[in-house]
Amino acid sequence: MDKEKLLIGIIVGVLAQILTFFQLQGQMKYEWFKNHYWLVVLMGIPISMLFMYSVKSMVSAYGGEMWPSRLIGFSIGAVVFTYFSWYLFGEPLTMKTIICLILSFSILGVQLFMK
Repeated sequence: MDKEKLLIGIIVGVLAQILTFFQLQGQMKYEWFKNHYWLVVLMGIPISMLFMYSVKSMVSAYGGEMWPSRLIGFSIGAVVFTYFSWYLFGEPLTMKTIICLILSFSILGVQLFMK
């Protein structure tokens, strides 16, 4: 496993997930997102490019295997979404959410530390 490519893939993936959160949920918090619908839609192009680069880096890091990148991306997305929905919207961390986070971290751990 190429740790440098994996780290780059994870960092770019986190950035893409953060931008996606704002693209999709920003309209519920910020008027700008409501008032600039087509600009928000067009944000999807660079966000998609970030996701593509992230996946390419992670697949390369795992020697061409695709599943690790998918599962790492899923886990990152769950953590980012939970954090921002709690921080920006005040959504509580219910037992169900906590269990899902534990499962996400477990999936992430399996992908990063098991051969």
